[in-house]
Amino acid sequence: MIKIEHLVKNYGTTCAVDDISFSVEEGEIVGLLGPNGAGKSTTMNILTGCLSSTSGKACIAGIDILSDPIGAKKLIGYLPEQPPLYLDMTVGEYLNFAYDLKCCKLNREEHLQTICETVKISDMYHKVIRTLSKGYRQRVGIAQALIGNPKVIIFDEPTVGLDPKQIIEIRNLIRSLGKAHTVVLSTHILQEVQAVCDRIVIINKGKIVANEKTENIANVMSQNRRFNVKIVGPQKDVLAMLRAMPGITYAEGLAERDGDAYSYMIESDAGIDIRKKLFYQLVERNWPLVGIESMGMSLEDIFISVVDHSEEKKTLGAARERVARKARRGAAATQEKELGAALYADAERQRAEAAKTADEDDDE
Repeated sequence: MIKIEHLVKNYGTTCAVDDISFSVEEGEIVGLLGPNGAGKSTTMNILTGCLSSTSGKACIAGIDILSDPIGAKKLIGYLPEQPPLYLDMTVGEYLNFAYDLKCCKLNREEHLQTICETVKISDMYHKVIRTLSKGYRQRVGIAQALIGNPKVIIFDEPTVGLDPKQIIEIRNLIRSLGKAHTVVLSTHILQEVQAVCDRIVIINKGKIVANEKTENIANVMSQNRRFNVKIVGPQKDVLAMLRAMPGITYAEGLAERDGDAYSYMIESDAGIDIRKKLFYQLVERNWPLVGIESMGMSLEDIFISVVDHSEEKKTLGAARERVARKARRGAAATQEKELGAALYADAERQRAEAAKTADEDDDE
């Protein structure tokens, strides 16, 4: 449904989007992530026809956004970070105005009524937009994006500034829209992507550094190898035993203390359940194990790991890389580093394949 090929956008000497390629299948919800200034909004503005690209191509259902902008835009519903609302209009006046702008051919009354019911603003139809809360204004913005029943809906930070209840409601709405539309969602809220999206694309400094299905990342996250353990015994000796124990890749003493028990964070090798072995080792030394808690991997940690990995590849010299590793060592993010490196390597492979395909097309 959406295909981006070798997209580049330069602002003078600054490259905001640096040769990115990815596609979005029909009915898929894709989360576009990245730090501030990574190139997310620029990519979305090119995709919606608000900006032209320096080079490359962006297509909606096979229609090039630059060659046939009107045809492509007919298939797109767009909600920018700041909804384009006319505050002195009522909700009904605004939606009718948007209906006319889009030259919509569907039955006006029935279509607008269905949209208002979908986004739950029927009770606000005759109210002036200025009097609405931020959450309802966001819903009105989503409603205008749905006018004309577009095949593709693009949201730029749809829940920014909303309270927790409103965020959950908007997430549920986006998830329901994914059943009938292709959705691209840009956000800084990683839990939002994990809860809503089918696939995650991470952009950093204009390049795609990860492109993976959410379920695949979730499966890796569920394969936990990290535990918080509480052990009664000499802290120095216990820590030395943990670090020397086969199957444990990392051990760190924590500041927490429960009576005469000290807390430690441990990570095990892949595919090893370290808990039974640890129990028997402690029994032999007569060090009681008074607590063990699973410490799951988080999407935030993975995101930071991927971005850090791409930063090291691009900008860090050997000395700065050692400093960065030392600074992050306290987090004991072995699993996240492994997954971040794997996701980045996969994104590199996809870029190489795309470049090879482009070269072959040029030769033909």
